[in-house]
Amino acid sequence: QVHFVESGGGLVQAGGSLRLSCQVSRSIFTTNTLGWFRQAPGKQREFLAHMRRFGILYYADSVKGRFTISRDNAKNTVYLQMSSLKPEDTAVYYCNAVPPMDFWGQGTQVTVSS
Repeated sequence: QVHFVESGGGLVQAGGSLRLSCQVSRSIFTTNTLGWFRQAPGKQREFLAHMRRFGILYYADSVKGRFTISRDNAKNTVYLQMSSLKPEDTAVYYCNAVPPMDFWGQGTQVTVSS
């Protein structure tokens, strides 16, 4: 069973915006805090943001003020709105529970050109 399906990545110029989506299996969506992570080439996976079931948010300093996490409970989907993108935001982006489960989706590639 696939639990996390990320989409919405692409190539964007510095300063641009993208919105990522993650379809989550219902059992996980309704019982967990959900978050976004990313992994750049040669680097460890980095936590970015999470959103608890009742709307409490948390952001890593690297994305605070630029990224916004949200969720649509009717669609079992969590989103990451990214703006003011920088080349250093280039990475594969993943969603997962927080703390993360042992399995991950395929991720979605975000490439920011300078």
